[in-house]
Amino acid sequence: MQLVKPNKLQILIMLFCVLALLVSYIFIKNSPQAIDLGQYNKLLNESLIKEAKIYADEVILYTNTGVYSIAKEGINIGDLLSVTPISVKKKSNIFELILTFVLFVSALCALYYYQKIQNKNVQKRDFANLNAAVETEGAGTLMILPSVSKVKFSDVAGIKGVKEELVEIVDFLKNPSVYQKMSVKLPRGVLLVGPPGVGKTMIAKAVAGEASVPFFYQSGAGFVHIYVGMGAKRVRELFSTAKSNAPSIVFIDEIDAVGKARGGMRNDEREATLNQLLTEMDGFEDNSGVIVIAATNRLEMIDEALLRSGRFDRRIFVSLPDLHDREKIIGAYLFDKTHNVNISDIAKMSVGFSGAALSTLVNEAAINALRRGSKRVETDDFLAVRDKVLLGKKRLARYSDKEKNIQAVYQAAKALCAYWFEINFDKIGLVGDFTKEIDKEIESRTELVAKIKVALAGIAALKIYFNETYSNSSDDLNKARRLATEMVEKYAMGERMLPTAQDIENILLTAMSEAELFLEGMKKPLDLLIAVLLEEENLTKEKIKDILGEVF
Repeated sequence: MQLVKPNKLQILIMLFCVLALLVSYIFIKNSPQAIDLGQYNKLLNESLIKEAKIYADEVILYTNTGVYSIAKEGINIGDLLSVTPISVKKKSNIFELILTFVLFVSALCALYYYQKIQNKNVQKRDFANLNAAVETEGAGTLMILPSVSKVKFSDVAGIKGVKEELVEIVDFLKNPSVYQKMSVKLPRGVLLVGPPGVGKTMIAKAVAGEASVPFFYQSGAGFVHIYVGMGAKRVRELFSTAKSNAPSIVFIDEIDAVGKARGGMRNDEREATLNQLLTEMDGFEDNSGVIVIAATNRLEMIDEALLRSGRFDRRIFVSLPDLHDREKIIGAYLFDKTHNVNISDIAKMSVGFSGAALSTLVNEAAINALRRGSKRVETDDFLAVRDKVLLGKKRLARYSDKEKNIQAVYQAAKALCAYWFEINFDKIGLVGDFTKEIDKEIESRTELVAKIKVALAGIAALKIYFNETYSNSSDDLNKARRLATEMVEKYAMGERMLPTAQDIENILLTAMSEAELFLEGMKKPLDLLIAVLLEEENLTKEKIKDILGEVF
């Protein structure tokens, strides 16, 4: 049983009502009826007066039939005193009011302490029930408590593009009736894709904070349970609670833990949990007011059923912050610290840092300043701790000037080929790229070869510019090999119907040759793209279009 605690205003209103009723009752009960001298003499002569109270200007008479009053100057007090057994009491109205007030306050205090004791007993019972529920957590009981996020978009720096895509989600949660009247359907699920530490959880909290709706957080691993059927039960409980608190947001972090593609190494419990998640998302009404936001850094592992239209049909790629984003993030972290640093210089030396890594960098620099006895953070403090923060990170995140130039050539070539061969992408940056994987049931050989050309474009460009190959091409090379293998083994797109290793190699060599030939003929725009990438660290489709427009 849940005890609903009234707020202070409700308590105050109740107290005033009780006081008003009590005063009204006392006033009505004791309000005397005025009589004239003739009526007074009749009561006196017939000995009907049982008690009298004498005040400064009137006399109150108590009889079996009622209470009466008469002016003190209009009667002979001696005659009244001579009548027996009449007792005459002299009291003041002030005394009666004080006594009434004291009794009322005493009653309220007694009621308050009684209620306090009752609340303690209820809390003890609830705490005991909570302990019992926690003890049975192993049996699958899930305590689902919503929280209200206080994070706003203004608190999250460096995600301008992501904010723009989420504004309409916030507006839908704030004003669902507007969309319902227009029969507009918002995405049921939003999938945030990006490397660790870029702020996917913070973004989800900011959406909830902007919309002022309950926020339900659950880790994907929290659904996976050793007891059969418990994972599916947890999913049902989570979504049932979210619907009862609609509009609301369900955030599932690391959804790849439960949404991993089915098949291969069979796990019946994980598959049952995933099936329940798919069922719950299908069961949403079109405007139920519940938005599911999930986060992952391993999109390739997500089951295709989760990514189809009607479930997580909107994907937002959250990349590592570029130069301008890093400047804003570092500025936000340095806001409450005394420093003498050029934020732009710090941003340039932190290529490849995530938002979380930048937070650690600023904090470690401040600690280093205290260690050397200074109350002001200097640039040297950042230089002293940069390698410490980077310890254990990929080599990709600590480019030298030469490595930046190599990577700029590599990524600019990929961006140019992706734009020219119409491969969809959000943006291609110095430290990574995000392509839009469109769900297509049928793909032509030309489309698949174009994807291979894009994957091999960086390798081809490095041969043109440096006559050398580098280790930064491993991921793209594996992707090209995988696509070529699928073309030959699954789709019979090789020279022979039966798959052979020679067919796979021929596809790769032909794509590489065509990519080199294309890039050699596009040397001028490629040089411009490399310069922009070195300066801004990101290339969008619009930027590439503008540069090609200047050249041609």
